[in-house]
Amino acid sequence: MDFTTSARKHGRIVCLIPLFLLFLVSAFPPAGAQNFEPVRASSEDQWPSDLPWWKRNNLRVMQCNLPAYEATLNVDSLLEDLVRFSVNTLIINGGGIMAFYPTDLDFQYTNPFMQKEMLDQVVQKCHALNIRVVTRFDFSRFHRSIFDEHPDWAYISPSGERIINDDMYMAAINGPYVQEKSVEIIRELITKYPVDGIFINMPGYHTSNAYEGTYHGIDQNEFDRKRFYQFSGGDNLPVEENPEDPVFQKYQEFKKFTSDDWMKKIHTAVKSINPDIAICTYQEKYVDIIRHESQTNSLPYWPYMSFDNVTNTVHSQPDHIVSNASIQQISFRSRYNAIEPEETAIRLYENLAAGSGLDMSLMGDFRQYEDERNFETWEKIYAFHRKFEPYYGKYHSLAEICVISPSYWPGGVSGQEYRGIQLMLKEAHLQYDIINYAEIYNRRQELSNYKVIIIPQIPEVSEQSAKVLADLCGSGANLIATNQSFSKNPALLSALFGVKPVKTENNADGYYLEPKDKLFFRRFGSQRLLFCKFNLGFYDMSGCDERYLPILTPGRPGPPEKIGGHEPSGFHAVGLKKNGRGMAATVPFNLGRLYYIHGYEQHKNILLDLIDHVFPGSNDLVQTNTHPRIEVVLQEFTENLASKTEIEEKDGLILHLINLTGFSGNTYFTPLPVFDTPFKIRCSVKPEVVYSLVNKQKMPFDWDDGYLTLKVPTLDQYEALVIKY
Repeated sequence: MDFTTSARKHGRIVCLIPLFLLFLVSAFPPAGAQNFEPVRASSEDQWPSDLPWWKRNNLRVMQCNLPAYEATLNVDSLLEDLVRFSVNTLIINGGGIMAFYPTDLDFQYTNPFMQKEMLDQVVQKCHALNIRVVTRFDFSRFHRSIFDEHPDWAYISPSGERIINDDMYMAAINGPYVQEKSVEIIRELITKYPVDGIFINMPGYHTSNAYEGTYHGIDQNEFDRKRFYQFSGGDNLPVEENPEDPVFQKYQEFKKFTSDDWMKKIHTAVKSINPDIAICTYQEKYVDIIRHESQTNSLPYWPYMSFDNVTNTVHSQPDHIVSNASIQQISFRSRYNAIEPEETAIRLYENLAAGSGLDMSLMGDFRQYEDERNFETWEKIYAFHRKFEPYYGKYHSLAEICVISPSYWPGGVSGQEYRGIQLMLKEAHLQYDIINYAEIYNRRQELSNYKVIIIPQIPEVSEQSAKVLADLCGSGANLIATNQSFSKNPALLSALFGVKPVKTENNADGYYLEPKDKLFFRRFGSQRLLFCKFNLGFYDMSGCDERYLPILTPGRPGPPEKIGGHEPSGFHAVGLKKNGRGMAATVPFNLGRLYYIHGYEQHKNILLDLIDHVFPGSNDLVQTNTHPRIEVVLQEFTENLASKTEIEEKDGLILHLINLTGFSGNTYFTPLPVFDTPFKIRCSVKPEVVYSLVNKQKMPFDWDDGYLTLKVPTLDQYEALVIKY
């Protein structure tokens, strides 16, 4: 197949074909032209009664965050809009900050605009249309009237400040309001109304006023003091967030324990009343649906955020359902201004490609909405998922590369390193999964399936995780650790990677890297020096079997007449050590961050050459020359049907193509159409048919010796090719 023509549209040649040839063509259709009808979604009454509804993994969520005054909404118009947008799950205000229903609890403030029948009507009328209702709770704050009675329930900073938004006070997580009253509020609502789930917004600890962007510090509430004193065996609460402080490290453990303990209380209460009520929030323990969010709260913009969020959570917590919300607003201070429709589409399609459903979060309901530009996008994509639901939500990974994530909500320098590594893989169309670093031990079996495991700037892992990585490498996995990864595990660095840190932190400005070995660095035929920036570690690599990329000293900065003087430093930027059947590679500089911030392909090419060296078949799964901004996600699927809830037999492959060519770095424009894109895909089973869900037509293909070849004539915004076994 010609891999040189995807960037242009072929001219059309029109010719006259004799009738007998037309007969032959119709009598003997090309490969892939057999009759095929997409599978229909299972109806509500077909699903097994003992299967929790959320386990279907077919969510199409709309979250209507109602301002107080919108409690007067017209329920019938809300239902009309939910049907228009093909929604099957509604998240709507319930209680906590304020009750949107008649509450009998004196410690829950009632919305002054509350309509007594509103929530009841929403639940009844949604259920009549097979739409689930999840009520939203927020226990992060309570009203001034409650604060006046119970000031000891509220957050207090080290300097004695409260966090206040208008007349709402930040709650202390270890105070009675969160620990006891929240459970009573939930119990009251789910007893009054037959809701299908509860969603808890903003759980956990807070040091800032997120709505105003102001930092206040660690909560010094007396209930927190006493509980931490007991937990730590006599320590006082830290007043500064210092990662090097042993007391703060203990406090981090305390936060995790107490947050999980609170969710356990809620889980026990809810499931004792109705085990079919789903619990949804941003934590992992004692929940049924893990919520995540795609936001625009940091620069550079990260166009792969939905894929990142879903993949990170799905593979780290495979026993949970993940729902990743596309946040409609630009920021907390710009709630009535929506993101661009092109960005919304990317987020929603990435949700589907990564194995989740659809989820949108907006302010208010849909009538008299301040920014309706996304409505058409929602209507189109939600209807598409409703129609082709069986091809989504039940995926099996084919990836041979895994990226270890530093967090479920990565940020800062480590987040940039992590995202930069992903960006390199995405643009090279290499398939990869993501697993959180804290789950290495728990996911050790899944990790054994990967040929390459990349650890981007994760300074420390547990002893259990370190042993898992060593065992995996010995069994054939190849490890790539960037920047300061394992700098707090020196024994692991020495034994597994063959390196000893001399200086893990060093300003890289002015240093050069020299890709001398052209057999290793095959992408650097015309380049002799690569600039470096941010952090560059100096490591003793005498224990390595191979060393590459010599580091040259900064030399003389100045006018052109004076520059030069770059000399070998004696250190290298890539070291590899053989361990059994695998290799462990150290790359002790900000490789990912350099690419994420500056975007020079030379830094991406370092990683790609390194992957080629340790895993020569890295690009064998999917081969294409399509544009780097075409996101390619290949999954194996089982049809997501009621009749197959206990069946793991694979029904085929699905190739997702998401067109990001309209993303400029700052702006999301309409993507450019891409024509005649060739693909060669490893496919051990000869397919019966290849079918485009977008164009609703069969596609010609060839299959030979375990590989499928095809050409996508036109890619606009999205394509999904079902490759049916």
